[in-house]
Amino acid sequence: MKDAPAMLIVEDDPALLRGLTDAFGAAGFELRVACDGDSAVNMATEQRPDIVLLDVMLPGFNGFEVCEILRDAHPDLPILIVSARGGEADIVRGLELGADDYITKPFSIAELRARVGTALRRSRPNGKGLHRFGSCALDLEANTLSRGGELVALTAQEFAVLAYFIANAGRAVTRDMLLRSAWKRPPVGRTRTVDRCVGKLRSKIEDDALRPRILRTVRGVGYRFELS
Repeated sequence: MKDAPAMLIVEDDPALLRGLTDAFGAAGFELRVACDGDSAVNMATEQRPDIVLLDVMLPGFNGFEVCEILRDAHPDLPILIVSARGGEADIVRGLELGADDYITKPFSIAELRARVGTALRRSRPNGKGLHRFGSCALDLEANTLSRGGELVALTAQEFAVLAYFIANAGRAVTRDMLLRSAWKRPPVGRTRTVDRCVGKLRSKIEDDALRPRILRTVRGVGYRFELS
């Protein structure tokens, strides 16, 4: 990745657009701007930014349609939806269409910068297969989890779920997404299965499973794994 990451901001509100360009321009980003969905798709395809900030309510293609098009064309492109539509159904829809994160307006610029940083770090390739979090280390090549230097026993399913969380660290994921990706099953009627597995994982990786700091609950959505 270049020293100055290229960010495409897709926003049709002039005041908010100005605020975002000021904030991320000052942070050293190379900025590109689109004010409608059609232009966003064209710019992302032709210029390939390092990350996209995407509003939902846009002229032309709406943000959900843009997200779906870009995710199909560029599977590894970080996409963060930034929208006033903060209902549970909208958030779940955005995440299931492939957004890496969903931030509702109004928001803190400091928090948004942190979410952008997390998405960019996650998009960088990690060739070692070793991931550290808390006092744990997950080795994807050796299929082992250790905590404080001691091996921790995981079932094959727990390992698959933890590996999925690692691959999507910092991103809010729904139970349906976990079922489709880690269980390879249709989601209908199986969300309790996810919650039970998450509870077992927390008992193995958290200092206090009742107050998790790594595998956090995102109310109304699912979970977020904090790698750092």
